[in-house]
Amino acid sequence: PLWPSPRPAPPGAGQSGSDAPAAAPAQWRPWRFRMSNDLWGSPVVRAGLLYVNSFEVHALDVTTGRRHFKTREVAWSMAVTGGRVIASDGPSLYALDSTDGGDRWRVPAEGWIHALRAERGTVVTATRGGGVQAWEAANGERLWSVGGAQSDFEAPDTGPVIEGGVVYLWGEGQVRALEARTGREMWRHHVGDAAATGGVPVRVRPGPDGVVHIAAGSRVLALDATDGSPRWHFDAPAAVLCPPTAVGGHSGSGGVYFADHLGTVYALDAADGGERWRIPTEGRQSADPVLVADGLVHLGSGSAMYTLDAVSGTPRWRFGAGGALVGSPVVADGRVHFGSEDRCLYTVDAVSGRLTWKLETGGAITGSPAAANGMVFACSADHCVYALDAARGTRISSSPAAPSPADG
Repeated sequence: PLWPSPRPAPPGAGQSGSDAPAAAPAQWRPWRFRMSNDLWGSPVVRAGLLYVNSFEVHALDVTTGRRHFKTREVAWSMAVTGGRVIASDGPSLYALDSTDGGDRWRVPAEGWIHALRAERGTVVTATRGGGVQAWEAANGERLWSVGGAQSDFEAPDTGPVIEGGVVYLWGEGQVRALEARTGREMWRHHVGDAAATGGVPVRVRPGPDGVVHIAAGSRVLALDATDGSPRWHFDAPAAVLCPPTAVGGHSGSGGVYFADHLGTVYALDAADGGERWRIPTEGRQSADPVLVADGLVHLGSGSAMYTLDAVSGTPRWRFGAGGALVGSPVVADGRVHFGSEDRCLYTVDAVSGRLTWKLETGGAITGSPAAANGMVFACSADHCVYALDAARGTRISSSPAAPSPADG
């Protein structure tokens, strides 16, 4: 297909007029916080605080950029849930009060924790060698522990998934669903070992309408969330590295969307897995899922952001950056925010792809940006956390230069 390439707006140009989405609060100004160490992962916004990982977890005020607290221990992974920051330094798991950083509990793990997720008061960890554990978020009590999970790919994004009170894990050729609080096995489904699935991680993503979607090598499956019985499967010509994205409802944009590693984007019928359309982009090594919002499909492939019509697959626009895109895009208030290894954070109009603003930092953007209340937050390899006006970037109407607090 011919991909429209929107012409970038002049420097400093942005949306204006009565139809423009609301900007950040008038009294708020963009800020930057410099860390002493590298940043990794994506920022998390909760209740007026921004949590970022830079060897320790740092909690910054979203309005001023001032730091409320940081952990005393190293934090290789973290989750924020139920008024607590749950983090791991590898051999142990600990919790802090998410408001003041006060210690809540600390427990030894059953091995080195390489992945951590949390939901509804339950923390799930994956340890090297195929172990999976569940913990009570309130006090650190271990709820259950199992073995046999995958140990071929030990990374933060390959651990168990917890959603809707169910933990999904893959290992020994099977996907298993366990009750999050008890560890009781609800079902298991054979998907094949690493050799059978093309030597890539199996990706599991619960979807709407009581269905779990799985990418296993070049096959995408839909299973009943209650008993694991198969609904349908679809075989792509190339390995699928990202979890499928399912959109519910009876609108035309409902369906299952994913991309393979060649960059071909697929839309399947949610009921029977029938192919609705497929559109090529460029080679895609990212494990981040495609994003479907407001009838549009957004994904980063190579060094460009691609947007298609969710119903027809018609290409809407392509925006090329100067380097590989990083993480997932974020859509809010009609804008798409995304970062690149070219050191820039971009904001473009979701419908037209026209550049609204961009910020050049001193290093590659790390992880995905976060957007909330008219603000967008991003981390960079230049050791800085950036908070920007989602509509204007660093532009402010009439105020002095934005503060740049520094990490001592």
